[in-house]
Amino acid sequence: MARVFVTRALPFPALDRLKDAHEVEEWPGDLPPAPGELRARTRETEGLLTLITDRVDAELLDAAPRLRAVANMGVGTDNIDVDACAARGIPVGNTPDVLTDATADLAFALLLALARKIVAGAEKVRAGEWRTWEPAADLGAELAGTVLGIVGWGRIGQAVARRAVGFGMEIVHSSRSSGVPLEELLERADVVSLHTPLTPDTRHLIDAAALARMKSTALLVNTARGGVVDQDALRSALHAAEIGGAALDVTDPEPLPADHPLLDAPNLLVVPHVGSATVRTRAKMAEMAVENLLAALDGRPMPHQVA
Repeated sequence: MARVFVTRALPFPALDRLKDAHEVEEWPGDLPPAPGELRARTRETEGLLTLITDRVDAELLDAAPRLRAVANMGVGTDNIDVDACAARGIPVGNTPDVLTDATADLAFALLLALARKIVAGAEKVRAGEWRTWEPAADLGAELAGTVLGIVGWGRIGQAVARRAVGFGMEIVHSSRSSGVPLEELLERADVVSLHTPLTPDTRHLIDAAALARMKSTALLVNTARGGVVDQDALRSALHAAEIGGAALDVTDPEPLPADHPLLDAPNLLVVPHVGSATVRTRAKMAEMAVENLLAALDGRPMPHQVA
């Protein structure tokens, strides 16, 4: 029986399987453990189940000499120094392919909310500002006949494309191995939806120059990673009406402080990283993370191993 630390309480059935097989400690707080606390809790740990909020770096690994496996409850692993883990022979697992539909649904929900000004309309009703039906008030954009530009042609990007076809949109995409050049996509698209991982090459991929290429009426949707967008450039573009609006599920940093300058930009919708936030998806993510840990601690390859 190994010692396992889970960095947040996870109310999903899969955790019972982990507790039946190993000695499990769960972080009791609602917020993630601070880096120093995480190091302290993993000092004698053999298995670590992390969330995307937990940084697993060389300093933590040096403080956890007994650590044998890291299972991240998320598709991305940019919170984990995978190379440092590999150098120490510590396998790292993730939860791929499980949140495709949930994230694609959210991307389209954000697009519809932004295009049809749904949030502003709901706030208008609650504020008592809905006077009557007005022929030229609260006008948004229709999606049929518009061009959706998808940056990143993985499973989520393709799932968004399938949804867009049902709305009569034309699809163009750009990726490392297929599609059109990013510059062409930005110039053609009425909507730009981001679905690329965060890497050194994609950090601030959407910068001031990229935003300047977009149509003045174009909408930007980001359900990938906050760092893919240069938020200072986005704020400036929204204030200058260089693009029509933006909807973000992810930001840099997360959470975004309530007084962050970006939030004073017009035509901006920000939600708190809920792309995978459905009961079915989060339960499946927990199950996959547990399966990764159980396998590694039993000396078997993780079923979803990235390194």
